[in-house]
Amino acid sequence: MQISFNWLKEYVDINLDPYVVANLLTMAGSEVERVVKVGTGLEGVVVSQITSVTCHPHADKLSLCTVDSGSGTLSIVCGASNITPGDKVPLALEGTRLPNGTIIKPVKIRGEHSQGMLCSEVELALGNDTSGIMILPPHLKVGHPLASALTLEDYSIEINLTPNRPDCLSVIGIAREIAAITHQPLRIPPLNLKEKGIDTAQLISVTIQDPDLCPRYTARVISQVKVGPSPLWMRRRLEACGVRSINNVVDVTNYLLLEMGQPLHAFDLELLDQKKIVVQRATPGSFFTTLDGKERELPPDALMICDDATPIALGGIMGGSNSEVSASTTSLLLESAYFTPTGIFKTSKKMGLRTESSQRFEKGVDLCSVPMVLHRAAQLIAELAGGEVNPGYIDNYPLPLPPPPAITLSAARTNTILGTTLTADHMKQTLEDLAFSVREQEGDHLSAAPPSWRVDIKEEIDLIEEIARISGYDHIAASLPLSSSPPHKIPRAGLLEEKIKEGLTQQGCYEVITYSFISPQELANLHLSPHDVRLTTLHILNPLTEEQSVMRTTLIPGLLTTVKKNLDQKNLNLKLFEVGTTFLTHPQGKLPEEKKMLAAVATGLHEEEGWNREKREVDLYDLKGLVENLLAILHITHYSFTPCQGTPLLHPLKALHLVINHEPVGVVGELHPQVLEAFQIPQTVYLLEIPFTTLLTHSSEYRMFRPLPKHPAIYRDIALLVDETISAQKVYDTMYKFKNKFIEEITIFDYYRGKSIPVGKKSLAYRLKYQSYDRTLTDKEVNALFEELVNALHQELGAEIRT
Repeated sequence: MQISFNWLKEYVDINLDPYVVANLLTMAGSEVERVVKVGTGLEGVVVSQITSVTCHPHADKLSLCTVDSGSGTLSIVCGASNITPGDKVPLALEGTRLPNGTIIKPVKIRGEHSQGMLCSEVELALGNDTSGIMILPPHLKVGHPLASALTLEDYSIEINLTPNRPDCLSVIGIAREIAAITHQPLRIPPLNLKEKGIDTAQLISVTIQDPDLCPRYTARVISQVKVGPSPLWMRRRLEACGVRSINNVVDVTNYLLLEMGQPLHAFDLELLDQKKIVVQRATPGSFFTTLDGKERELPPDALMICDDATPIALGGIMGGSNSEVSASTTSLLLESAYFTPTGIFKTSKKMGLRTESSQRFEKGVDLCSVPMVLHRAAQLIAELAGGEVNPGYIDNYPLPLPPPPAITLSAARTNTILGTTLTADHMKQTLEDLAFSVREQEGDHLSAAPPSWRVDIKEEIDLIEEIARISGYDHIAASLPLSSSPPHKIPRAGLLEEKIKEGLTQQGCYEVITYSFISPQELANLHLSPHDVRLTTLHILNPLTEEQSVMRTTLIPGLLTTVKKNLDQKNLNLKLFEVGTTFLTHPQGKLPEEKKMLAAVATGLHEEEGWNREKREVDLYDLKGLVENLLAILHITHYSFTPCQGTPLLHPLKALHLVINHEPVGVVGELHPQVLEAFQIPQTVYLLEIPFTTLLTHSSEYRMFRPLPKHPAIYRDIALLVDETISAQKVYDTMYKFKNKFIEEITIFDYYRGKSIPVGKKSLAYRLKYQSYDRTLTDKEVNALFEELVNALHQELGAEIRT
C-alpha cells in the first residue's frame, strides 16, 4: 500500500524525517518497503500574478502579458485565452527545465521578447488539462516556489502489511500507529455536514434479503451535483497512493477508501428503477457487466446490489456499468456498507476479480464506522461537486453484532513471555494509546476491550503482541530460554537412514528429494502388472495440479522425472538415490500404510572420461556392487541374488531379486525400454528398490572384533565345469554350506565359455582362502579339505575339475 507522508501529517503531528518514521513503522510490525521523494522537478517555477493582458501586435492568437514574478515585472508572450489580469498562474523562469525536458530560454516571438513561460497542468506534469494556463488559488503568495506553495513536494511511503492488519489499510490507520508509537494525539477530520431538501427516506428504500452476507447497509442522497474534474490537491493525493483520478464524485469514494479504509460506491440515482436498493444473492447462471466493461458469470453465492428490476453492482467488489456516474449525473445515491469477509473472499476468488474494495472487505472493515464514513463522503462531495446533501440517511442494520468482549491481561505473564520488566501502568498506557478501553483489575491484571477496527484482537496473547511492538521489539533483550531436557537419543531407524545415505554418498551417489504427490500417468508409465498394489492410489481432495493429484506408491516416478530433467540439461552421467515414504491404500478403507523405501538409479558413464581411465558405461554389475557394499556397511551377510522374472518394470533378462534369509526383498536391474520410452529417457537406466524396513530388520549395530591372524593363509584355486543351467550363485552356496572353520573366503574370479569347453557346459573358477587363527595349516590338511569339497561339488552339482 502506498500513502502520502504529507497526508499523514494532517492526522498526527510528525516532526521526524520520513525515513525515521519508516523505521519506526517497520519495528512496530508494518514493514516499509521503500520511501520515494515525489513532486520534484519544478525548481524555477514560481507563483506569479498577471497584471495586464494585451493583444500581440503581430499575431492574432497570441497575447502580451505583464507578469509580477515576486522579484520583478516580466513580459511574457502567451497563446492561452483563459487568463485575465489578477489571475495567479505558474511561471517558469529563464533557465528552468520542465518535466518534459524543455529548457526555458529568453526568446523573441513575432518580434516581441518573452522572458519566461506561463504553464499549463500538462506542461508541469500535474494533470491532463490542456485547455489553458493553470489558474492557481488566489491566496498563494507571489514569488513563492510553486512546489512549496502547493505542497507538491512529498514522500510516497510503500508499506507491506501483514494479512491480519486490515485496520492499517488506510492513511488514518497508519497515522493511528504513528500516534501510538510517538505518543501524539490523533486528529480525526471533523464533520460539518449541511443538509437541505427532501428527506432521504422519502427518496429511496433499502432492503437486505441476505443479512448473513451484508449485516449493515447505509445510504444517502446528494442532489444537484456537478460532475467534473477534482481539484489538484485531491488528484495529487490519489496519485501519490497509486490511484488514477476519474472525476470529483468517484475520486471522493476512492479518497475515503484510502483515508479511512472503508470502500464506498456512488450510483446515478436517476438510473435506479423505482429508487430502490435490494441486497440479495445472485440468480444462479446469471451474468453481469461490471464497470470495466466485461460481462461476467456470477457464482450462486455472489452478493448483488440491485434496484427494483436488475443488478446494479457486485457487492463489495465492483459497480455495474448500468448505474455508473457520468458527466450528466445530477443526483447520487451514496453507499457505505459492511459485507462479510468470507462472502467477499469466496466470490472474489471464484470470479478471479480482486479490487481495492474487495481486498479490504475480505480482511474485515470497521463495522461501527460505516455511517461516519458515509457522512464524511457526502460532505466532501457537496464541497467539491457543489451538491446538496439531503437530510437523514438509511441505516439498515437488521442483526446488530455485539461489541468485542474485554480481554483480561496479566502483567506478570506479559513480562514472562516477552522477557521484560514493564509495569502494569506502562502496559495500560500503551493499550490506551491504541484506543483500547482499559480498566484495572485486582493485582496486576488489566481488562482491555479492543476498538471496533481491531478485528484481529481475540485473546490475551494478541494484547501481549501489541505491547511488544509498540514498546519496540528492539528494546526487548535477546536471551536463550533455559532448558533442562536430557540429551535426545536418535532412534535406531534414524541412525540407519543416516548410515545408508552416507554409504551411498561415499559410492558417488547424490541424494534427491522428490514430491510425495505424483501424476496417475506416471504410475501408468511404469507398465506395472494390473494386480500390482502400487496402482491403487490415494487421491488428493484438492490437488494443486493434475500432475500432483495422487500420493506416491513408489519412489521410481520421482527419480525418473529427475533423470529426465537432468538429461534435458545435458547432465548425462547420474547416480541418484532417495529414501522416502510411499503411501499404499488399505484394503479395508483405513488410513494408508506409510512405507519407507530406498530407491536408486544410475545411467551414463561409470566414471567421468579421462586420459588415464577407460570409458565405460554403468551396467547391472555396478548397481549390484553398490547394493553389496551397502549391505556390508549395514552388516547384512546372509543374502544372495536370484534371477527376477515377470516384472514388467525391468528388462526380462537383466533383473535380479535381492534375497535376504531366503526371502525376496528388493529388485536390481535394467529398466524396461518401454518404461524409458514412456518417460522420454533416451539412454539405459539401472534401478534398485529395497524396503527400508527390511534393511532395518536385518542390519546389525554391532560387529564382533577379531584380531588380525598371526599365521599365514593358504590359497587354493579351483576351476569347475558345470552345466549351463547351474548358476554361479548355486555353486557358491554349495561351497558355503560345505564351508568349515578353516575356509575363510570364497571368491569367484573367472567365468569362461567357448573353445575347449564342451557344449552345454561353462567354466567357473573360485579362489578359496584357508586360515587358522591358532596355528599354521599344513598342505596335507588343506589338500584333504580341498578333496572333500571337490567330492561334495561333484555329488550335488555334477561339477568336474577343469584340466
